Amino acid sequence: MGDVVQFKRPTIAEQHKGKTLCQSGFHKWEILKEKQFDVKQGKLITVYQCKRCAKIKSKAL
Repeated sequence: MGDVVQFKRPTIAEQHKGKTLCQSGFHKWEILKEKQFDVKQGKLITVYQCKRCAKIKSKAL
């Protein structure tokens, strides 16, 4: 017989690697004050930026 390989259980960090909050859709949005008017639409908009991953979304008022 060959050598016996011991299998170890993956740690919790290894199990959940890549499943961060932002990838799961739980962003931490904060309002950007610099951009408040959209020239193309001619409307006031609210621009949000995620504090953790810097993704940007906008919402027309």
